[in-house]
Amino acid sequence: LPLVKQAALDYQAEHPSVKISVSGGGSRVGITQAAQKGVDIGDSDIPAPQNPSLMDHQVAVVTFALISNPSVGVKNLTEEQIVGIFSGNTTNWKQIGGKDQAITVVNRPRSSGTRAVFVRKLTGGQEPTENGLTQDSSGTVVTTVAQTPGAISYVSTGYLKKGGITALSIDGVAPLEANVISGKYPFWSYEHMFTLGHARPNVAAFIQYVKTDKALLNQLGFTVVGEMKVK
Repeated sequence: LPLVKQAALDYQAEHPSVKISVSGGGSRVGITQAAQKGVDIGDSDIPAPQNPSLMDHQVAVVTFALISNPSVGVKNLTEEQIVGIFSGNTTNWKQIGGKDQAITVVNRPRSSGTRAVFVRKLTGGQEPTENGLTQDSSGTVVTTVAQTPGAISYVSTGYLKKGGITALSIDGVAPLEANVISGKYPFWSYEHMFTLGHARPNVAAFIQYVKTDKALLNQLGFTVVGEMKVK
């Protein structure tokens, strides 16, 4: 959402005759709206194999990070520990080497692409426990984790700049772009812009603009698709 919002402003400044409206709602909303002709472009963190009529335009790579309240005393988690926390089986940070403090899981709703990537990449398809908090946006997730002792959640790394949180390594690997490009870090995804069939020329032009604006992609914490060394 932050990427497309800024790209739309920049593109309209360069093309005064073009009007682009951008709104949020989650990846599944973007996919559904594109399939139902409600929008020209549906943006998503996840692919849409259930919608074969949609054309997939991969415009960027996004890195996600597990984040915690700085009070927890842990800076790295194994994938096994992540499953334990988000399944609700691990309930106190002292069980995994941290402070004697209850764990509060902060989730995204089921419509969230960030949550879908988290489940696919880190929990083996197991949905996280609902015995915690749910926040509708990454911005409110960061605020909640920063203000809630013992909290843990997940966001794209572009939101780490807000501060007040700790970005956790996974199996000793930090959520850095170089580690994503090389394939060492597991929690990432392509960013998709879906159109119903082939995009009209003016829509295709904007998609290409987003995909090739390397300065904006880097500024907001995204990676250019062509730089990936792994699929």
